[in-house]
Amino acid sequence: MKEKRTTERYTLADLENWSEAARDVYPPIRLGVFGDPVAHSLSPQIQNAALRACGIEAQYARFHIRAHELRSALRFLRDLDFVGVNLTVPHKIAAFAQIDQADESASRVGAVNTIRIRDKKLIGFDTDGEGFVRSIRSEFSVDVRDLRVLIVGAGGGTGHAIASQCALENCERLGLVNRTYEKAQTLAERLRPYFAGPRVLGPVARLEAVAWDETALRAQLADIDLVVNATPLGMNPSEPTPIPARLLAPHHMVFDCAYGPSKSSLLRSADEAGARDANGLPMLLHQGALSFSIWFGCEAPIEVMRAALR
Repeated sequence: MKEKRTTERYTLADLENWSEAARDVYPPIRLGVFGDPVAHSLSPQIQNAALRACGIEAQYARFHIRAHELRSALRFLRDLDFVGVNLTVPHKIAAFAQIDQADESASRVGAVNTIRIRDKKLIGFDTDGEGFVRSIRSEFSVDVRDLRVLIVGAGGGTGHAIASQCALENCERLGLVNRTYEKAQTLAERLRPYFAGPRVLGPVARLEAVAWDETALRAQLADIDLVVNATPLGMNPSEPTPIPARLLAPHHMVFDCAYGPSKSSLLRSADEAGARDANGLPMLLHQGALSFSIWFGCEAPIEVMRAALR
């Protein structure tokens, strides 16, 4: 059969009539990413490069699945010849309640970004946390366990995963910021056992829920090394930055989980402050490589995937 590669976006209606929607596509689509929005996703770029490099006859595509469509989309997946899918905004937390089995990484976080399908069962994993740790090491040459970390947007699926991984790594200090303060408090209580050890940093609490206002952020940032934005805020030039530029200092490292063709407002603010910064592409790469290994039980060709992002 003649090769027909796809960059199209598919929908719930396509999944419902998959044999018709994907009839002329070769290699067959057996992987994908569910999200809303999803057009910007670079996951197909890196995963299709990996599939080709490993000689696997399959393709990875984008699926525009809205929040209220997720349950149906996952139900259809069970009966299709898919290896698995990735989940992005807004599905990571919602999907946790709709899978058959959760790996330890997903159970710890209460969120899922990777699903493997075996015998019509959906098995959930979360590779965001480990992907984040590897990104920080590659971009800033430092380990998360040695850092004082502030996460903005800790209440979402990505924020949950990063916060849980920071706790697991026993980072020096963790501040959790969320628009809904109660969500940050709930997460802090869940992570508190990780911070019950003997390590002491004087009068500053090692784990803290933080209000999202300038006064509270200013007080926090004096005792923070790494600032993480786990919200989509700031990718649109008309949006405000999650943290005002005047609060950032040269000693800060700033990591924005979002990525786009231009720098986010937060990363521009970091530049102005003389801080080191990185966007979410390294995290996309590392969490994607971990997903590939889960699906196929082999090491992902990470250099091929990295080259596909350039």
